Amino acid sequence: MNTLRKHAFPAFYGLLIYFTVRLLHDLAVDEQFWKRDWGLNILEMACSVLVGYVCVYTFEKLFRFYDLNGALQSNYQGVFKELALLVIANLIVVCAIFIPMAALTDDGLSWADLADLTIIPTLYALVYYGIVRSSSWLKAYVGNRLLLEKITNQQLETELKFLKAQYHPHFLFNALNTVYFQMDEDLPGAKKSIEKFSELLRYQLYDQQQKVPVFKEIAYLESYIDLQKIRSSERLRLELFFDENLTDQLVYPLLFLPLVENAFKFIGGAYEMSVKANVDQKWITFSVENSIPLIAKGHLKSGGIGLENLKRRLDLLYGEWHELILEKDDESFKASIKIDYE
Repeated sequence: MNTLRKHAFPAFYGLLIYFTVRLLHDLAVDEQFWKRDWGLNILEMACSVLVGYVCVYTFEKLFRFYDLNGALQSNYQGVFKELALLVIANLIVVCAIFIPMAALTDDGLSWADLADLTIIPTLYALVYYGIVRSSSWLKAYVGNRLLLEKITNQQLETELKFLKAQYHPHFLFNALNTVYFQMDEDLPGAKKSIEKFSELLRYQLYDQQQKVPVFKEIAYLESYIDLQKIRSSERLRLELFFDENLTDQLVYPLLFLPLVENAFKFIGGAYEMSVKANVDQKWITFSVENSIPLIAKGHLKSGGIGLENLKRRLDLLYGEWHELILEKDDESFKASIKIDYE
């Protein structure tokens, strides 16, 4: 196929130009070219074939030059510049071969001949350019889209890593503070807390862009709550409910933790807290509600990651396939996450 295109197509291209020019000219002057002297016809066709080979060779050299320099991948100015050079090269070849040929045959060169011999080859050159370079345009477009997507993904990955890193200072501070106060009063309890703390820290090393079965997330939350209960007031009344059907559904890790952190940080008043998780055929719903001090004002958010960070992570990881609802009244604060786990 490449051999045919290389050796036969240029001749076909030149003859196509010739017969188109010939057709338009003969219709205008009511002439039939096959009744002309065949020696003259063969001469004109030979010149047209020569034009075809020279033009196609020049076009291919121009295409290779632009491909090597990556002009099409840079911007659309490269396309326009290449097209302009192609048209200029085409006109130079046509004027160098066709114009002398027309001037020395028949009744000489007329303005109509000049128009036919420049416009028609230029139109065919544009068609040829569009057909041949369409694949390059498509490759350049796809390449630019892939590059843009890669850059976007890298930016999102960097942002997710930054958000993940913000978990650790707040988490470490609370856990170490708990162990510190246990050391004097309950040494065995402090050892257990350190063991539980190490398990929690190990879980936090999960890649934030890799999903985990939801039962692991629940186990992590239960361990975290056990650790927080040590630091909490004896007045704490805690209600936990995790749907037994929450098993192997896949979720991104550490999305539920900020709600529990927020509740332990701002609990007050009646010291009541409930943590619930349910699942249906499509959605996982996780909700935390805690009573608040009567003097609490404004919106509530935890230190470190905070609810604002949680919103951003949910947007990055789930897009439109999630809901985050925050509700506050005079006595309680409720936050819930609804995730499409499919």
